[in-house]
Amino acid sequence: MSDSTIKTGQLSDAEWKEKLSAEQYAVLRQCGTEAPFTGKYYKHDEDGTYLCAACGASLFGSDTKFESGSGWPSYYKPVDEANIAMSEDGSLGTSRTEVKCATCGGHLGHVFDDGPTPTGLRYCINSAALNFKKKDV
Repeated sequence: MSDSTIKTGQLSDAEWKEKLSAEQYAVLRQCGTEAPFTGKYYKHDEDGTYLCAACGASLFGSDTKFESGSGWPSYYKPVDEANIAMSEDGSLGTSRTEVKCATCGGHLGHVFDDGPTPTGLRYCINSAALNFKKKDV
């Protein structure tokens, strides 16, 4: 089974632990977050596509990445709305919108309505939830 065909519920918890690093598992499967300003893609500026680290689904293009000052990689829109799923997150005593990979259900981060034009959205995503595919030149 290739990474891009792993669907929600197809892998057991033990299989996810084996497939992912400890940090990726904590973020993607346990809804954790990495410390701000520490992720490998926070200051990353190559041209290409950010993929789900769990299943390989295309999530965000480098052309939509921007510096938000939040400490996490931020994007103003996904590659395709169908590739992400959103739900209300009431943890931490506040209401936020959680962003997950629509394919494998992995937790990516949260989306806020304080982003730049044209969408006004800020998808605040954990680097640990991402891999990067450089654009072919």
